[in-house]
Amino acid sequence: MALLIKNVYVNGEKIDIAIDGKRISAVGKDIKGQFDEIIEADGLTALPAFIDMHTHLREPGYEYKEDIASGSAAAVAGGFSTVCCMPNTKPVTDNKYIVSYIVNRAKEVDLAKVYPIGAITVGLKGETMAEMGSMKEAGAIAMSDDGQPVSTAQMMRLALEYAKDYDLLLCSHCEEKSLINEGVVNEGENATRAGLKGIPSCAEDIMISRDIILAEMLNTRVHICHVSTASGAQLIREAKARGVKVSCETCPHYIAGTDELILGYDTDAKVNPPMRTEKDRQALLKAIADGTVDVIATDHAPHHYEDKDVDFSMAANGISGLESAFSLAYTYLVDSGIISLDKLSELMSKRPAELLKIECGKIEKGGLADITLVDLNKEYQIDSETFKSKGKNTPFDGWKVKGKVMKTLVEGKVKYSV
Repeated sequence: MALLIKNVYVNGEKIDIAIDGKRISAVGKDIKGQFDEIIEADGLTALPAFIDMHTHLREPGYEYKEDIASGSAAAVAGGFSTVCCMPNTKPVTDNKYIVSYIVNRAKEVDLAKVYPIGAITVGLKGETMAEMGSMKEAGAIAMSDDGQPVSTAQMMRLALEYAKDYDLLLCSHCEEKSLINEGVVNEGENATRAGLKGIPSCAEDIMISRDIILAEMLNTRVHICHVSTASGAQLIREAKARGVKVSCETCPHYIAGTDELILGYDTDAKVNPPMRTEKDRQALLKAIADGTVDVIATDHAPHHYEDKDVDFSMAANGISGLESAFSLAYTYLVDSGIISLDKLSELMSKRPAELLKIECGKIEKGGLADITLVDLNKEYQIDSETFKSKGKNTPFDGWKVKGKVMKTLVEGKVKYSV
């Protein structure tokens, strides 16, 4: 199929983009030719489509929260051509059969590209190593016990060694469980004011330190998931300066929100790791600007209404984030002057692709036609009732943001359009 995107901004210049099949055939002004479809994109900006390294699609087992079809629809609505889904499914994605099921189901849905992340340990229990090799052959792109930390240093060491042998990225959920002590929010003034048990930031920092030390000793890669603390970002900054092969991600809710959101007992603000203080938020903004943070990931964690409509201490952790991620990131990072649009594109597309060793969209001749068209001037209010995701759980419902996804192309095909 031949497609032409006309009068679209790329790097501030208004041009046309011609697409033939899965790839861009020409980039320039006033492109002529025969096209099956022409998209008039006047006023819109073209970006390489986003890649989410951290998504929970819930299938198999928790389809009442989300499934691959609804999660993929949410992904393309948020400008993502590609998502990597975490293994805390039921049964756990800890073998080649579940990996194959997810891969095949995503192909049937045919919206976003879905890459499963396999479990590090069987059943996410931290006791027995899962079969990384067979999962990679079936289509797993990385390994993680996300939702649970790999609790013992010896198991984490073995996991890092195996992941290195199979050239797989190991993504670590950093949480020292012994310090949680039934905590549900960030430990500090706001937890005290709300009368809720707190989780100290050192519960995250201790495990970040451990995993950095192990990766440094083994000279192998490790990726730190959902960094939320100032001290955690500093540990990663210092490790990178020493040459440690550590990468990390943070999420839009840590960029835009703080633990003040829990003062209204809104369970949609309950997330793990918890949103921290304004000091932590500012430190993360600095870490994004100076390159310490590699990736903006969503940690999209959709839940059924009943999972959140309970007492705060009993509510499920997580935020439905795919459809608000770009707008929150653009508003709080680019429109506020922290980073450039090019840098945000790197955080949401180029760098995830590099870490995962996959191809991302490139707006150049021969580039993969994974393209997101955005209206950078569009201001709107986030409305969770319009989400394609089954999960409407977001503390940002009603927030005014800037920058809206208008179309998403995956390998040259329009998969979402406003």
